[in-house]
Amino acid sequence: MVKVYIPRDTTALAMGAERLAAEMAVEAKNRGADIEIVRNSSRGMFWLEPLVEVETANGRVAYGPVEAKDIDSLFDADFVNGGLSHPLCQGLTEEIPYLKKQQRLTFARAGITDPVSLEDYQAHDGFKGLKKALEMSGQAIVDEVKNSGLRGRGGAAFPTGIKWQTVHDAVAPGDAAQKYIVCNADEGDSGTFADRMVMEADPFMLIEGMTIAGLAVGATQGYIYLRSEYPIAHQILNEALAKAEAANLLGENIQGSGKTFHLEVRLGAGAYICGEETSLLESLEGKRGLVRAKPPLPAIVGLFGQPTIVNNVLSLAAVPYILAEGAKAYADYGMGRSLGTLPFQLAGNIKRGGLVELAFGLTLRELLEDFGGGTFSGRPMRAVQVGGPLGAYLPESQWDTPLDYESFAAVSAVLGHGGVVAFDDTVDMSQQARFAMEFCVVESCGKCTPCRIGSTRGVEVIDRIVNDENREDNLELLNDLCDTMIDGSLCAMGGMTPFPVKSVINHFPEDLHKPVTEDMAS
Repeated sequence: MVKVYIPRDTTALAMGAERLAAEMAVEAKNRGADIEIVRNSSRGMFWLEPLVEVETANGRVAYGPVEAKDIDSLFDADFVNGGLSHPLCQGLTEEIPYLKKQQRLTFARAGITDPVSLEDYQAHDGFKGLKKALEMSGQAIVDEVKNSGLRGRGGAAFPTGIKWQTVHDAVAPGDAAQKYIVCNADEGDSGTFADRMVMEADPFMLIEGMTIAGLAVGATQGYIYLRSEYPIAHQILNEALAKAEAANLLGENIQGSGKTFHLEVRLGAGAYICGEETSLLESLEGKRGLVRAKPPLPAIVGLFGQPTIVNNVLSLAAVPYILAEGAKAYADYGMGRSLGTLPFQLAGNIKRGGLVELAFGLTLRELLEDFGGGTFSGRPMRAVQVGGPLGAYLPESQWDTPLDYESFAAVSAVLGHGGVVAFDDTVDMSQQARFAMEFCVVESCGKCTPCRIGSTRGVEVIDRIVNDENREDNLELLNDLCDTMIDGSLCAMGGMTPFPVKSVINHFPEDLHKPVTEDMAS
């Protein structure tokens, strides 16, 4: 029997993978072809989805993007035996340059395994890290994460091991010595989908990473705070959790070790601000998602007032590799203080959109050209926003900046979650600046004045600038307003909203000085 792989993740389903799998099974039966359709996940090459792979003696052969109308011609071209003559044939999957040039640690199993097959996961080194962790002290696990150089893969890039050490050392307030592990899976940044891919492609990896975190700091309860717009991830996670518990890899007395860790999924409130860790904790407690003042830090007074690790999906997903292969193996990737790999996500006006996992250090230009292939429209690229809706817009003069945290900070930009959104030369950057302020108006929790009022005034000031109402005075006012938001906001929502605005002022001033046309005036 020949194995044919068709993804079941959100991107592939959006491109018609469900219909494709159903009709391919019917056609195979009609032709007497002995195939087994395995529902894997995307490899992250989204421009080729749905990507169909066929297992052969030489490896998997890929065909894509495949639509239901292509099924007949695929069978005619003997794709079941890896026939190479079909125009959609991409050759051996592992030899596709986009994939071959990557350095996949976190996404090593993505697209290779059946996401909800525990046996498949274990056959590809799954739970190897947990097995080692069960024989280590909590401090030894924390030290391993520290030595790896792993940093938060959200926005602040705070050293993960330092956060874990704080929770490890914390004395839980009250009578019950309860600590928590919380996974921030409320992936809301524009152009990001790496968290979703982890949960849909390799959910056991996240479960393993969170369990190791629990063992490290003495937490017995964990929660995955999942973005409510991710129903497929929700389904896959719950299925994986049930299988892990049934195999005693989760729950009470894990593998007879005497150690316990429980884990469950909680759906998010549908608000961008709940991606901020303290707002997330408020929401997880059943309250309105408002930002908490810090200190105290969540590591000391977190969920239900107890010491809590709050980490991004990608941070926790990196932990199994670190424990399995050792801190040095992970730290050997990257540069400077940016160690390991980061899954960059190419989106927007880009020819080859998808996920690219690489060690820190290549340049933004290399990512855009070598992997992205330029714009989808074929027009010149003009601006690139990195790090989500609060990230700066980078002009071409900054595209040779290395992709690492310190290099980006040096040019007043952020790497954040690794989202990269490209724009061609038709973009109106004054409208992008306005969108940044407008986004903050909609998504602010409203707790602090600089964010709540500053963003509202920001939209009004940008409108006056675009309409040439005292343009120079209003530009000065906009700069002052941005500085106030940066210095006075309670969290990064208001504190970073000025980043994209200031980048437009500094690098695309011509779009703020355009002559007013009749259309604009109306």
